[in-house]
Amino acid sequence: MHRYRSHTCADLRLDHVGQDVRLSGWCHRIRDHGGLLFIDLRDHYGLTQCVVDPDSPAFKVAETLRSEWVVRVDGKLRKRPEGTENHEMPTGLVEVYVTEIEVLGQASELPLPVFGDQDYPEETRLKYRFLDLRRERIHNNIMLRGKVVDSMRTRMKAAGFNEFQTPILTASSPEGARDFLVPSRIHPGKFYALPQAPQQYKQLLMMAGFDRYFQIAPCFRDEDPRADRLPGEFYQLDLEMSFVTQEDVFATIEPVITGIFEEFGKGKSVTKGWPRIPYAEALRKYGSDKPDLRNPLIMQEVSEHFRGSNFKVFARMLEDPANQVWAIPGPGGGQRTFADRMNSWAQSEGQPGLGYILFFDKATDETSKQADPNAEGIGARGPIANNIGPERAEAIRLQLGLKAGDAAFFVAGDPSKFYKFAGAARTKVGTDLKLVDESRFEFAWIVDFPMFEWNEDEKKVDFSHNPFSMPQGGLEALNTQDPLTLKAYQYDIACNGFELASGGIRNHKPEAMVKAFEIAGYGEETVIERFGGMYRAFQYGAPPHGGMAAGVDRIVMLLAGEQNLREISLFPMNQRAEDILMGAPSEATPKQLRELHIRLNVQEK
Repeated sequence: MHRYRSHTCADLRLDHVGQDVRLSGWCHRIRDHGGLLFIDLRDHYGLTQCVVDPDSPAFKVAETLRSEWVVRVDGKLRKRPEGTENHEMPTGLVEVYVTEIEVLGQASELPLPVFGDQDYPEETRLKYRFLDLRRERIHNNIMLRGKVVDSMRTRMKAAGFNEFQTPILTASSPEGARDFLVPSRIHPGKFYALPQAPQQYKQLLMMAGFDRYFQIAPCFRDEDPRADRLPGEFYQLDLEMSFVTQEDVFATIEPVITGIFEEFGKGKSVTKGWPRIPYAEALRKYGSDKPDLRNPLIMQEVSEHFRGSNFKVFARMLEDPANQVWAIPGPGGGQRTFADRMNSWAQSEGQPGLGYILFFDKATDETSKQADPNAEGIGARGPIANNIGPERAEAIRLQLGLKAGDAAFFVAGDPSKFYKFAGAARTKVGTDLKLVDESRFEFAWIVDFPMFEWNEDEKKVDFSHNPFSMPQGGLEALNTQDPLTLKAYQYDIACNGFELASGGIRNHKPEAMVKAFEIAGYGEETVIERFGGMYRAFQYGAPPHGGMAAGVDRIVMLLAGEQNLREISLFPMNQRAEDILMGAPSEATPKQLRELHIRLNVQEK
């Protein structure tokens, strides 16, 4: 028999009954039932119940065992007594009657339990991540991640893509975040950068004629951590294709992502035929360029109903043509208590409040019946309704398609400044009124992103997204159009309120590339200096090409039903971008600093 095991802790079934077996694993749970000891033994594969009675030669050792001790057990497999079966467990019809136990590794007192799913402070969980990873939910999440990555590779290869690995040590590039810099020992005073993305390399692969590339690429960005982005590093399904239009990219990638979510989505429905939503429309209807389409609420502009009205706050705002009033419908939210909660929430978000109108049935509403027992139809109440009058309130109700018992909430001002808050209010209303369908993965392509935006801090035009995207209209549009009206062949994948992927058709003509960077304030010499490899490649026959990158971490997070990326990553950092398990970042020794020609100038705290 093997030194440690004849079977794993997930293998044993009724047809093994009567066999001598050997298992090794961790003591997941130990129960004393009146002298009879039950040990749930766990390994990577599953659990098996082991029984030790006082007559067993292993009983003395069994009495010393504690949670998470690693042991080898020998024994005979038997059927569990009738009435003690556990049909929720694959091995739940059998148990091992133990005749010998060998302790392979003792465990000290645990800083957090492995059995159960209690919530523990993040610092404790990350410091003892090796214990945290033994817990069933986290263990399953990591295994899910591996299966999803395998599926990605299989599907991409089936679609004709080849996997290549691009360099990790590279040059600094303006991808939109800070680089992690690596000092060069051989070249004093110079630095490599860890890649924020393999953007230039994958485009160079298209120049080199490889046609279809992908990789599960590590990316490094020195930016502040948040729930939907791990600090320091993350992984993406990176891809690029030659001789393609935007529609070709969509037709190729949509089945890949749909298939992954159908395979691992635990029966949740997945969008068929993803809608294409222009960026401006997404902001207008949903207040976000990554809308959660499970939420049925669509915001509408209702400015006309407030112009010249007696609700002076909005009426005065609308004297400025840049300002608008947006309405967020609230089906079923027509109670004063709900409106007050929404108003308090808005104030907690730094807003003065959230205006509202509540709609009611005059024939059944007690207050209305007291005023007029014969009243009919739908009435409106609230400070806004009282000021604008019944005709305007009714026009708003009809525009929004609301009925008695519903509400409308209002946001006013310059949409470019308030759309994010309006989107958050839409999410809050939909969530609190339980309108969001949790049983679906709702996908959409967000298209027609602006090529440029106004940088208010620097008072200049800047790239709004990816500087390597092709402007719609090409070089002619760059030469003749107002830059702030230009749209790019740029697109995102949105799912359930998250941006899962971003990409574009690339600007592959050198003169168009130079012109785009000139508009953003970079001269041709800067382009040659910072993107010399790609600029040179464009001079020697560049095919039209495009691609995208999908966030592996976010995809797995959605499939696992988690709210934080740390729950699906092996050894994540904490909120201060520290690896408290391994002690990173750490101080360099004087010898290391001398070799790298670096002198520190750290400010005292």
